[in-house]
Amino acid sequence: MAAKAVTATWLARAMVFRGDVEGKAPITIDGESAEGPSPMDALLLALAGCTGSDVVDILRKKRLALRKLRIEVKGARRDENPRRYTAIDLVYHVSAAGATDQHVRQAIDLSLAKYCSVTHSLNPDIPIRYELVLQA
Repeated sequence: MAAKAVTATWLARAMVFRGDVEGKAPITIDGESAEGPSPMDALLLALAGCTGSDVVDILRKKRLALRKLRIEVKGARRDENPRRYTAIDLVYHVSAAGATDQHVRQAIDLSLAKYCSVTHSLNPDIPIRYELVLQA
């Protein structure tokens, strides 16, 4: 089983941490969202990056010329602690020569149901819904 390790170091100001992955550029995580994304924002970004990478890979394998991909993610959270996500909505904005709605939906469905590790790391009771905006 593969293991992954990261380090978060508090920078001695407010709730700001430097996130390090060996051999990669550091990122800033800020519990107050002043100097960087909050941990919960970072989770949504991780989901977008994960499913986005899958969609790019799948569309390339289908030999579709992807021109643009933008993913908007909104998470609904509980008001009381723990303030976890209770639902996540994604909007995929895709521009790919020759791509049909069916091609892109198949790629998104495969990502969310089978390949995206972030999706599968979330509590399964969190509904993840998506919308596709296919652009010329």
